Amino acid sequence: MSIRQRVKWRDAFLLTMVAAAPALCLAAAPAFGERVDLSAAERKRVLAVTAPADDFSKAERYEAMPGGATTARKSAGRQAFSFPASNISSGGRESFVLGEALFGKLWVSSPASTRASDGLGPLFNARACSSCHIRNGRGLAPDGEGNEGSLVLALSAANGVDPVYGAQLQTRAVQGLQAEAVTRTVYEAFPVRLGDGTVVTLRRPVYLLENLAHGPLGRQTRVSPRLAPPIIGLGLVEQIALSDLQNLEDPLDIDNDGISGRINWVVDPQTGKKVAGRYGWKASRHSIRAQSAAAFLTDIGLSTTLFPAHGGDCTSLQPDCLAAPHGAQSRLGPVEVSDTVLDMVTHYAGHIAVPKRRQVDDPRVLEGKALFYGAGCVSCHQPKFVTRRGEEAGANDFQLIWPYSDFLLHDMGDGLADECGTDLAREWRTPPLWGIGLTEAVLGRENYLHDGRARTLQEAILWHGGEAKAARDAFADMPESQRDALIAFLKSL
Repeated sequence: MSIRQRVKWRDAFLLTMVAAAPALCLAAAPAFGERVDLSAAERKRVLAVTAPADDFSKAERYEAMPGGATTARKSAGRQAFSFPASNISSGGRESFVLGEALFGKLWVSSPASTRASDGLGPLFNARACSSCHIRNGRGLAPDGEGNEGSLVLALSAANGVDPVYGAQLQTRAVQGLQAEAVTRTVYEAFPVRLGDGTVVTLRRPVYLLENLAHGPLGRQTRVSPRLAPPIIGLGLVEQIALSDLQNLEDPLDIDNDGISGRINWVVDPQTGKKVAGRYGWKASRHSIRAQSAAAFLTDIGLSTTLFPAHGGDCTSLQPDCLAAPHGAQSRLGPVEVSDTVLDMVTHYAGHIAVPKRRQVDDPRVLEGKALFYGAGCVSCHQPKFVTRRGEEAGANDFQLIWPYSDFLLHDMGDGLADECGTDLAREWRTPPLWGIGLTEAVLGRENYLHDGRARTLQEAILWHGGEAKAARDAFADMPESQRDALIAFLKSL
C-alpha cells in the first residue's frame, strides 16, 4: 500500500467515524488517530485540506503560504529567515526582538566585567547561537581547503559518549585550556551516471582529527558530523498533533511499500517522561526549549536548569576543564543561562517565520511538483498538516502548514549512515523542505544534508538510499528536462 493509499484509507476511516457521530464533541472519546483538540466538524475540515494533491494543473489553495498566517510576506534575500510570524502579537514581537538579541549574543569566559555574558566554555565550538545557524539558516559546510565552516563532530560509543572527550569534540577553549582537537575535512570525489548518460560527481567527506588534547579517542568511539539545520517554522512543528505523526508511522512496514518511518521516542530532561522527538537530525529533542538548552550546553558550554553542568561537555577525566571558573551568579540564579533567558531564546526560535513561496503557479514548478509526487518523495516528505488548537500555541494555533516532512526516522542507506555505532546509524529524521529554495540567498552558497556534502539539490537527492532508494532511482532515471522541473519545484519552496 503506497503512502497515498495509506492516507486515503486513514482519511476514509476517520470520515466514516465523523459521519457516524455528527454530534461528537471534544468530551467524547475520539476514534483511533483522531485529533482530540478538534470538534467533529473541524476534524472533517482538516482531513479535507490535508488530503494529498491530485490536480497538478494549478497551485493548491493556500499553497503559497507554507506557514499559514505566520508566513513572512516579504522577500528579503539574505534576511529571508529573519522575520517574526506575521500574526504575532505586539507583546510577542517585543519578546521576539529580545530573544533575537540573545540568540546573536557573544558569550565571554568567566570572570568578566560584563557579568551577564560570562560563562563561555571552558571548551566550546561557538560563542553565539547565530554562529552555527547563519542568518537562521543552515550551517556552513567545510570547503575541503582548510575552512571548516560551522561543522561540529558529535561523539558516541557503545556506552554513550566518549569517556574522555564527551558528547562532542570541542575545537575551541578559553584562555589557559587547550582545545580538544583540530579538525580537518577532505573530500573524495566519485562519479554517478544517470539514466540519460549524464555524469554527476558526488563527494564523500573524510574527517581528520589532529592535536587531540588527551590522546586518541576511545576504541569504540565513532565520529558523527553535524551542521546546524535552518530554524524557521520550529514553533509550528511543535504544534503538530502527536496523533498526526503516529498516523504516518509504519515501523514494521506492514503495508509492504518499503517505507517504515517511526517516531523517535526520547526522554524529556525536565519530566523524565518519554516524548516524541521532533528536532535535530535524529529527532533527538522533543521541544524547542530542550533543543536550545542542549545547544547551550554542548556548543557554547553554558549551563541551564535542564542541563545544569557548568563545565558544559567536560568529563570527569578533564579536571582542568571542570575546575575552570563558571559564569553562574547568585543574583541571577544557579545556572549560567537563566530560565528567563532560555525562555526568550525559545520564544524567538519558535516564532521565526517561514517565507512565502515563489512561482507556485509556474507551469514548470507544477510539472516538478507532479514529478515529486510521482517519484514517491511524499512518502517521507509529507506536504501538509494543520497545527493544534489551543491558547498555548499562540500565533502557531490551528494553521495549515506545508513543511514537506513527516518528522519520522527513516533508514537512508549506507551512503548516509553515521559511524555512530547505534541503532540510529542509518536512520534520519525527514528534514522539512520549506525555505530550501532560499538556501543560496541566505547562506551565500548551497550545501545540503547533515554534513553539507551535497553542493546542489541534485546531489542531495542522489545521496538518498535505503527507504528512499526507489524515489532516488526514479529521479536518476528521469530525462534532464524532468529533473530540472523537479528541482525548480524544490527551489520554489
